[in-house]
Amino acid sequence: MSVQPNAASPPLVSAVETAADLAVHLERVRLHRSELRESVAAVDLALEAPIARGGMWRERVRAALAELAHDFEDHVTLTEGPGGLYERLRHAAPRLSTPVDRLVAEHRELREVIHGYLTVLEHGGTIGDLPVFREELTVLVGRLVRHRRRGGDLVYEAYDVDLGGSE
Repeated sequence: MSVQPNAASPPLVSAVETAADLAVHLERVRLHRSELRESVAAVDLALEAPIARGGMWRERVRAALAELAHDFEDHVTLTEGPGGLYERLRHAAPRLSTPVDRLVAEHRELREVIHGYLTVLEHGGTIGDLPVFREELTVLVGRLVRHRRRGGDLVYEAYDVDLGGSE
């Protein structure tokens, strides 16, 4: 017997999600997590370069940050979009709605910060103190690592599935 969704108001997540459907979705999440991890690591690596190189340092950081911005947008779409991870989490484990809401709020904050720094780098904004700018971006990298970790913990709590550190 199959469950038919109400035609007047289709559910956000199908009434019956098979284990196979969930496994496919979680594999997409796992693959994307790896890409996001690599983007964060690329920013961190770019920040390690000597800032005395000036324009070359800025360009390297800008390129890494642009890739991160793109991957972060994909992350938001994959997690917050219709049928996305957070919708599935809320459906599978309603008790986790508050932590999901926190992650959504972090998305808004992180997106704003990433784009703010990227705007400065892309439009030749004046960076008065490069060491301070680098430190601010290093703090951002740490925030992204912790955000990613909280998301992985949430998936584990809901589904008993380890998304892995980088695989």
